[in-house]
Amino acid sequence: MRNKLVNRILHLSRPKKRVISVATDLVLLSLAIWAAFALRFESSAWLPSERQLWVSSATVAVTIAAFVKLGLYRAVIRYISEHAFLAILVGVAFSSIALIVLGFVFQALVPRSVPVIYGAFAFVLVAGTRFAVRAVVRRRGDRSKDGVLIVGAGLKGMQLASALSQGVEYRPAGFISMVDANHKSMIGNLPVYSLEFIDKAIRELDVSRVLLAIEESDPVNRKELMRTLEGLAVPVQTVPSMSELVAGVARINDIRDLEIEDLLGRDPVRPDTATVSQSLYGKSVMVTGAGGSIGSELCRQILRHKPRTLVLFEQSEFSLYSIERELQSINQIEGLDVSLHAVLGSVIHRRRCETVMRAFGIQAVYHAAAYKHVPLVEHNVIEGIQNNVFGTWHTAEAAIAAGVERFVLISTDKAVRPTNVMGASKRLAELVLQGLAQRQSKTVFSMVRFGNVLGSSGSVVPLFRDQIRDGGPITVTHPDIIRYFMTIPEASQLVLQAGSMGQGGEVFVLDMGEPVKIADLARKMIHLMGLDEKSEECPEGDIEIIYTGLRPGEKLYEELLIGDNPQGTAHPRIMMAREVSLPWEEVNELLGKFARASQMFDCAAAVELLKEARTGYSPNDEVADLVWCSDGKSAIYGDDQGKVVHLK
Repeated sequence: MRNKLVNRILHLSRPKKRVISVATDLVLLSLAIWAAFALRFESSAWLPSERQLWVSSATVAVTIAAFVKLGLYRAVIRYISEHAFLAILVGVAFSSIALIVLGFVFQALVPRSVPVIYGAFAFVLVAGTRFAVRAVVRRRGDRSKDGVLIVGAGLKGMQLASALSQGVEYRPAGFISMVDANHKSMIGNLPVYSLEFIDKAIRELDVSRVLLAIEESDPVNRKELMRTLEGLAVPVQTVPSMSELVAGVARINDIRDLEIEDLLGRDPVRPDTATVSQSLYGKSVMVTGAGGSIGSELCRQILRHKPRTLVLFEQSEFSLYSIERELQSINQIEGLDVSLHAVLGSVIHRRRCETVMRAFGIQAVYHAAAYKHVPLVEHNVIEGIQNNVFGTWHTAEAAIAAGVERFVLISTDKAVRPTNVMGASKRLAELVLQGLAQRQSKTVFSMVRFGNVLGSSGSVVPLFRDQIRDGGPITVTHPDIIRYFMTIPEASQLVLQAGSMGQGGEVFVLDMGEPVKIADLARKMIHLMGLDEKSEECPEGDIEIIYTGLRPGEKLYEELLIGDNPQGTAHPRIMMAREVSLPWEEVNELLGKFARASQMFDCAAAVELLKEARTGYSPNDEVADLVWCSDGKSAIYGDDQGKVVHLK
């Protein structure tokens, strides 16, 4: 019966609710005045005189008017806050003064202690009823909410708790503090536990998930934190970063799966912002492959350094459209006043690249356009070489012809002792730029080599996440496969940093810390999503990990350096590789041979040339090009006279 009554009241219209609130306050204020006089005259049977009745009625009317003016009746009881508390306090104080004044006006007997007693009673009754109703309504709503534990007892954690308490999905149940001394303290009405007692907190508070709301400035050992969270029996999620909140692209209560930086378990590499800004501010910059994972993040970061012009060069129409819309929005909202230009084109068309660079007076080129997916390039050998090698060569030659000051190539750790065509083609692209750096000095060429980028297209993290949500299994190629990892922002920052440090022909690499075992990363994601791995030891688990075998061109581990003696740079986490380069004459001769093999679509010849090119290419399998292998390793093409030629 009580629940039905509460439901009926909650579903009344706003005007009806206001009428009920006013009527309730009339009764409560009248009761407060009567109680104040009765207490003063020590008589529970006290009855007012005619003048006292007029004074009391006028006081109640004045008080209601004051509450209306203070906006008390516009407040929604469910979300009533300290502002309503203050409005009641001011209204009751005004009411007590009005009682004194009206007593003099009506010449009624109002003892000096009565306004004080009345004010106390009125405040307790008016405020108490409202906050009691709020507590009942919230407690009723909290029963249907999932309890959550917030890791982080700072400003961000408190903002999250406040936002969640106003929502309809989650109920903040408590905090986990990184400071042990805060254990058993209270924030608001929520208990605080230290990280050591997080298991106990989950049991006692009956929470269904854990939310990370750690301040970016907090000195937190991420590896230890992740190790602790992995062992929990509930899913672990996070909230947007402070930069996203400030930029307005997310709200504090936008709950999401753990960020890639959290899964990595280490602090991200910080760039030397002043040096990077100096090389970009007021310049005309072009990014090739602007719609890709790395290219788009490069564009975002370059934009915030306020170049004069930013040219987005991309062959995918939809990708170019998407990144241009996003950047135009950032440009307008943040008032950056950068001249943005979206240009369709392919990097293998030298004349198109040169024309674009001349038209916009390009001073710096960041070359992110590449085919980077190892199995796909293995299955499309000629296209991979055309895009990765000839695309880099033609864009670089266009940059020299157009008088570009700096040219930065985005390379990969797979270029080190490559076992696949993608890695070999990227190493050959490095050799091309090193040769061009020796041939001339007008354009400064540099290369940036880094490991796997978490969150990019084709990355294992979104793939594993989708597989977990689909109920598994998670597919891993080999139980012992390991990789170096970094985030897209880190990779982009390194590229920009190297672009400002390069003097000509250098290969920069990042000190990426310890490599990560892919199978361990999969297990970490399973556990952090509140699930168990299904295995022989735990047949009742939720998600199984199966091993599919190494793919064409894939190896168990990657390296960042060919040599063992890297040279330090001004940035503590960036090294400069000391590696063999080829003179331009030799590189040019190789490019001619590759051009002929490509024109004839001779995949076998192209692969042999990659081996001869001193790239360190050592394939672990036969040529896997889909077209080349479709008919007994032969292909059929027309020659210049229109005759059919069979290539073996």
